[in-house]
Formats: sequence, C-alpha cells, structure tokens
Amino acid sequence: MVAEKRRKLIGEILKERRKVSQGQIQEALALQREKGGQIGRILVEMGAVTDADVAEALAVQAGLELVDLASVTPSPEVVARVDAQTAQAYRIVPFKEEGGELWIALADPMNTAVLDDLRFLTGRTVRAALAGDAAIDAALKRFYAQKPEEGLDSLLDEVERQAKGSIDDPDALARSAPVVRLLNYILLTAIRDRSSDIHFEPFDDEFKVRYRVDGTLFELRSPPKHLAIALISRIKVLANLDIAETRLPQDGRIELMVGGRNVDLRVSTLPTMFGESCVLRVLDRSVVSLDLRNLGLRPEEMALMKDLIDRPHGIVLVTGPTGSGKTTTLYSALNAANNDEIKIVTTEDPVEYDLDGIIQVQVNDEIDVTYSACLRSILRHDPDIILVGEIRDRETAQIAVEAALTGHLVLSTLHTNDAPSAVSRMVDVGVEAYLLSATLEAIVAQRLVRKVCDKCRTWREPTDEELYELNLDRSAAGGRKFAVGKGCDSCHGTGYRGRMAIYEFMVMNEALRRGVVDGWSTTRLREESQKAGLRSLRDSGLLAIFDGLTTPEEVVRETLGA
Repeated sequence: MVAEKRRKLIGEILKERRKVSQGQIQEALALQREKGGQIGRILVEMGAVTDADVAEALAVQAGLELVDLASVTPSPEVVARVDAQTAQAYRIVPFKEEGGELWIALADPMNTAVLDDLRFLTGRTVRAALAGDAAIDAALKRFYAQKPEEGLDSLLDEVERQAKGSIDDPDALARSAPVVRLLNYILLTAIRDRSSDIHFEPFDDEFKVRYRVDGTLFELRSPPKHLAIALISRIKVLANLDIAETRLPQDGRIELMVGGRNVDLRVSTLPTMFGESCVLRVLDRSVVSLDLRNLGLRPEEMALMKDLIDRPHGIVLVTGPTGSGKTTTLYSALNAANNDEIKIVTTEDPVEYDLDGIIQVQVNDEIDVTYSACLRSILRHDPDIILVGEIRDRETAQIAVEAALTGHLVLSTLHTNDAPSAVSRMVDVGVEAYLLSATLEAIVAQRLVRKVCDKCRTWREPTDEELYELNLDRSAAGGRKFAVGKGCDSCHGTGYRGRMAIYEFMVMNEALRRGVVDGWSTTRLREESQKAGLRSLRDSGLLAIFDGLTTPEEVVRETLGA
C-alpha cells in the first residue's frame, strides 16, 4: 500500500521557492505560538514575504489556479452574478464565465465551502481560483465601488416576491437566493456593527430581528412573519442542525469568513408558542481581544493580575452577573500565563474560543461529562493551571479546593454581586471555611460599562443629580468635567462605542483568612478588605468617569447594589 503523500506546509513551500530562510520561519512560528494567526500572514507582517508570495504558496499547496486580479476586467454581467453584500461577506470576486461555469477568486483555499452557497445564489457551476488578500480587497473596491449597497428594504421586497407560492415549501424557500442574501445581509450588518448576539424572535403577529451591541439591543426592520421558518431553517442548514426537528432545542455552530477574519457563530434554537426562536452568539476575536492590556485594567490592577496568575497554587475567583466579561478576563489571564513551561487545562460550557497551546474540554451534562467529572480527570493530566468555567455545586467546589491544596492554580467564576459576597457563596455551596481560608488567593469582581464614543466625545459640567447619585459633592469632583457622546454615525447615535471593565480586587491576607474561618459577615469582610486597599466597583467606575472613558449613568446602572 502506498502511503498518502503529506501535504506541504506553507513555510516549506516558501522556503523551497527561496522566499524565506529557516530562521524567518522559526521566528514566525514563535510569534504564532505567542499570538496565534496564520503563518503566511505573520511572515507578511514581518516583512519577510509579500502578499503575492503567500498567495502563490497557497495555490501550490491547495492545487488551485492562481489568478492576477489586477490584470482582469470581468464583464458587468459576470460581476452582477454575485451581489456586493455576498462578495463582501465571503470575500470572493467573480472574474470570468467559461463553458457555463462561473469562476471566482478567493483568498483562503480552505474556504471552498462557499462554492455550494454560490451555486444556489447563481444557479451555475462555480469554480475557484486563488488570489492574495490585498488583491481581493482591491478587486472588491474596483468592481463593486459604483454599485449602491443593497439595503434591507430592497432585499425584503425581493424575498416577498420570491416567497409568493413558496410558503408551503420552507426548505426550498430557505435555500432560495433572496433568503440566502437576506440572511447574509443581517449577519454582515450585525458583525460589522460589532454585535455580540443576533436574535430571531417569532411572535403572534410579527417576526423580530434584533442584535446586541455593547450590551444594548437594536431592532432591524421586521421581516414578514411567514419568513421566520425560512430564515431559521437557513440558519439550521448552515449550522448542520435538523431542519425537521422543531419541537426540541438544538445547538450548533457556524464558521464564517467576514472581512478577512474568521468569525464563529454559536447557534441555539428554542421552541416557543409561535415557532422556533433562534439566537446566534458572535465570537469574533477582532472585537474581543484576549489580551490583559486591552481589558481596562489600571497599572496597579495589571500588576496585581499578573502576580495572581503567577502564583504556584490556590484559587482565584472572578465574579459578576452573566455578560459581565468574566470569561474574557479569564481567557486573557490564561493567554498571559501560557508558555511552553506550563500546562493549562480548561473545562468549559461552552468552549468559546480556541486557545493555542491550551487543552480545552467541553462540558456535556447529557452524557455526564460534568464540571466535577472533568475536573477529576484533569487532575490526572499533570496540569499547572486549571480553568473551571463555573463553580455550580458542592462537588465541583470541593474538587477545586482539593486541586488547589495539591499544588495547582485554579481559576473559576461565580455569580455574586461583589468580591466579599463570594466567600459566603462558596461556604453556602458546601466548602468548609478552613479549607476555603487555606486555598483562596483572591476574588475579582467586575462589570462592563459602555465607553464614550471617541468620535463624538464632548465635555460638560456634572449635574447636581449626577453628583448625588455618585455620592459626590462638587469639591470631591475637583472641578472635573464629565465626558458625554453627542451621537454620530460611528456610534449609531448612541454616544457610546465599545465597552470596558471596571474591577474590584479582594486579595486575601492573614486577617481576611482568619475572618473566613471565624465566619465574618460580608460587611465585615468588605470593611477589612478596604483597610487593606480594596477599591470598590463604584470607586473604579468613578476613576473611569474622571478619565473621560464612561458616563455616570453607566457606572450607577452597573454598580447598583454592588
């Protein structure tokens, strides 16, 4: 039997073509281990090769024809085969028609799955050729620059016309070109606007499409009610879910290439009174940067966080309500700790981002792959750092304590309002106070607040009402002006763009450890922590207001009761 020929790596091909040296490949591999990314893109950023060099190597690797888009001028009819929105979403360019086949150029040779979608959209056999990233971007601007962007209204009108007589066949309607383009438009718009979630919600007399940006929901023009089945069926097709099953919740995943970057969509369907509701969680690394430097930590907090993740053993808890950024903080901490000398194992529900060099385990309660079961097995895999997605029950908490006692650093999350409350929560779950005192290193509470838009930020005097809500007087405000966003196109008129975290660090000391054993109340723990230098969530929010990064409304709303 002849062994299958090994697929050559991009670095090998570039080296054979004498475009790079072995030293440059090793340097690029080191950067890839540190930051992730594609080796070809890293070599381009290093200045070792050009975009065209990488495109040639990719073409050799994939066995695809390489096309020079700069020297190609397709006819208007060929360009019109693919609308601007779809071309931008998939980052492809139609460049010729030959023998009834439509040829398209793409930058990623692994992105050939788009060919099936394009067959539906164009009704033609589609063949692929390869072009560089820069060439694709230039061609998109050149071929589609004069074309008006297809709006939601025109797409909905086209789907309405197509849908007449097709309502009885939702599967055919879900695969029709207008529905495919409509969903592409919704996804592209939401991802472009940095949405975290996209909601498709059927009601008695309407079908809502909403997306969440910086924690706030925005509603698009509602598609006709009868399109609910077609759009949700289309999502289920992309996520490889069972279209025929509408009575049970289903979960899946869609991988997209948008604007040259990979975006993961976690799909969840839920049967309701009026049909299936569907929510897509957008996991986009370009929006959520897994880097401690981008979390909003102040210099002293950054130093403290680095000290905590360098500790040889113990438990570090991150607390806050759902959607407060706990997972992002923990992932960023793991990225900072990750190196060849440390073994990191995580157990999560779900695994939200793939982290290079870290072993990640997906919890699945349906087959008894629970946090506690995973944690017991992880301890036999000789880890240095363990991430437990959430401490939910007594068994998980006790194994986490056991892991900390046997020389492991355990990172996990809890749902509590502030840092001191996490102590009583752990005791309530069933952890013995003396064991908690011996293993707990720190508790980090956090909230996310919206940032004032950089493009339309202005400054004004604080009102008496704002000072009262912040428990400040004018002298304490020190004559500072507060920032506010006037509203512009960049922030969709909201005055806010992006979010940042505010933190509360409770680092254990001898007095606090004695207090845990003695059963101190949350109030007393807080008072003792403040003596040791704890800065409350409200005080962290005040510093962000004084720096002009957020507004009093945001801080008051997020720290109420904290």
